[in-house]
Amino acid sequence: MPALPGFAAWALTLVLGVLGLFQLALATGAPFGRFAWGGAHVVLPTALRIGSLVSIAVYALISLVGLDRAGVVDWLPAGLSGVMAWVVAGYFGLGIVMNLASRSVPERLTMSPAAALLCGLSVIVALG
Repeated sequence: MPALPGFAAWALTLVLGVLGLFQLALATGAPFGRFAWGGAHVVLPTALRIGSLVSIAVYALISLVGLDRAGVVDWLPAGLSGVMAWVVAGYFGLGIVMNLASRSVPERLTMSPAAALLCGLSVIVALG
């Protein structure tokens, strides 16, 4: 495992873990809705709470892709992990744009930089 992609994969996993805890808090009714899902709700309605739970699963899969690409785990076929790593980088690139377009100032100010960090880490992993 090359040092920089390995570090980036672990950092990606750590940041996604923190975001996963945030999504879990949202799913259980914490009043942080202004920071997610467009910021229209302080406490998320049921449909968005389910979306937060789905996000946790997506974050776990993304972490596995990053760790696989960096050689930490062997989960995907070699060719697929490279392609999926670039899909992840594109996903977070789109996340930057979507968060910058949010009507919620708290979401723009917190989640846009988070998406940019995740995108940068993902690119490092994908280049790995």
